[in-house]
Amino acid sequence: MKRVVIVGFDGMDPELAAKFMDEGKLPHLARLRDTGTFRPLQTTFPPISPVAWSSFLTGVNPGKHNIYDFLARDTGSYLPYLSSAQIRRPRRYLRLGPYALPLGRPQLKLLRKGRPFWHYLGEAGIFSSVIRVPITFPPEKFSGVLLSGMCVPDLKGSQGTFAFYTTGREGASARQGGTQIPLERDGNSFRSYLPGPENPLRPDKPTELRAPFRVRPEPGGQVQVELGRQNFTLHRGEYSDWVEVIFRAGWGIRLHGICRFYLKAVQPHLELYVTPLNIHPGKPALPISHPLTYSVYLAKLLGLYATLGLAEDTWALNEGVLTEEAFLRQCELLHEERERMFFDALEKTPRGLCVCVFDITDRVQHMFWRYLDGDGSAAPRPDAARWSGVIEQLYRRMDDLVGRLQARLENDALLLVLSDHGFKAFRRGVNLNSWLHQNGYLALRDGSAESGEWFKNVDWARTRAYALGLNGLYLNLRSRECAGVVNPGEEAAALKKELQDKLGVLRDPLNDRPVIREVFDSRVVYVGPYRDNAPDLIVGYQAGYRASWDSVQGRVTRAVLEDNTRAWSGDHCIDPRLVPGVLFSNRKLRCGQPSIIDVAPTVLGLFGLEPPPHMDGHPWALGDAG
Repeated sequence: MKRVVIVGFDGMDPELAAKFMDEGKLPHLARLRDTGTFRPLQTTFPPISPVAWSSFLTGVNPGKHNIYDFLARDTGSYLPYLSSAQIRRPRRYLRLGPYALPLGRPQLKLLRKGRPFWHYLGEAGIFSSVIRVPITFPPEKFSGVLLSGMCVPDLKGSQGTFAFYTTGREGASARQGGTQIPLERDGNSFRSYLPGPENPLRPDKPTELRAPFRVRPEPGGQVQVELGRQNFTLHRGEYSDWVEVIFRAGWGIRLHGICRFYLKAVQPHLELYVTPLNIHPGKPALPISHPLTYSVYLAKLLGLYATLGLAEDTWALNEGVLTEEAFLRQCELLHEERERMFFDALEKTPRGLCVCVFDITDRVQHMFWRYLDGDGSAAPRPDAARWSGVIEQLYRRMDDLVGRLQARLENDALLLVLSDHGFKAFRRGVNLNSWLHQNGYLALRDGSAESGEWFKNVDWARTRAYALGLNGLYLNLRSRECAGVVNPGEEAAALKKELQDKLGVLRDPLNDRPVIREVFDSRVVYVGPYRDNAPDLIVGYQAGYRASWDSVQGRVTRAVLEDNTRAWSGDHCIDPRLVPGVLFSNRKLRCGQPSIIDVAPTVLGLFGLEPPPHMDGHPWALGDAG
């Protein structure tokens, strides 16, 4: 095999793809279906992007790659941490008065285990270009180039924190996913600041670095923005280009970021949105590519671009800071950047592997599924006639990308177009912690009926089970959790069975529908050296249901089930059998049910390499090109 090209459309749904192909709206994907392959692609337990893409790149089940959710929990505190990567301060500092000069870089640790299949290709002298595949931060060394994807942090170290500015009277306040900051009048203009990272020279006294800016309203519904030495004009409803931001920590140390400004309104109040501060690709504060210079090369070749793993700001739309139109425009700008990167990588990789994951399919379906779903969803639908065709237009756009790609591929190249999962409606949220509390498995102090986030009022001495993340349920196990009370062995096994049985018959009092399709024992669905890090039970919800927003954050509320009233109205964190991904290929596939775990051994085999024995996936038999 000379060249393999893999295009990932995160979240592309096989039912929607089939529908639009049958209606003649996706001619290029239909051609792949007719001359090659179109199949549902089995996903992982649970069907969450970091889990599924980790299995894609390693060819192993989660018990061998150690990713089970976006979040994992610290058994010593019950508090969550990012499951994929760990960032710690440098170990040594040089004290200079009130400052502590770091001697070395921050310590980065990849928590995902297992080797990506392109490492094996590199050892065999086969070059790979890997663009924005999730769970590749921090980047690992191999024979090829890589730009990290999902879970790359912003400059503040978060997974994306926007800023919203207003001249209204609300003042400074926290918003989910961001912060609201006032614009203070100063003559004929307004002044404020960009909140940056903590000063790395003051590790013992956290001090937020800030970059001041000024906004001056002008006639015609526009403003002039001054940030450092940069001046630019913004019209209402318009995004700026990427703007460079410098935070000065002292002693000549500067941290470089980039962001976009968006002018939401001029009257009656001036309202300005600023994206999360992305790590500057040309001057990265943390390594975001391999080699380190690859992100710099792309910035010089293509201009500044987003580096944040979750760059499409879904929380800003959820919070009403962005409108549907503004969110879509942001997604389009990010997608255009990704296309330019991909086609450059394709041109520079005439032999070997070229793989790129596009995120827009996932983010738009999450936020616009409410316009497809007419079955009792409580999500807001402003201007439904305008937005009802957004998802179809999105699929058409991906089809056009496939057409342009096919025109550049030689006949003997293998093309795989795939997704990590599909989609269903998210109408009702299920608070597992509330259910556990009401059924006597989770106790609160002082007889409380509710608790704050991250188990704030939980009485662990009387708690036998708790839920954290999107699908996970944990036993409060003695000798594992710091305040565990459940004995390992027979007692734990009996409790798991009891929870499986009771949750399996949970019904929605609103419509008497079953809420959960099946609760899976992690000891059954996972094998491998990291299985003990998994949740004890994996909850597979029915279509229409998902863990509630409060349950994900470890809160106990009075209601077990509640309407999902947010714009985030489509989801996939349910029973994995209900949300397979897609698999298209320009070759006929000769096998049973393909799985995302099969991609790694298949590609290795196509290049004449024997897949390592620890891989769980099975190579596909592929016919000739259509």
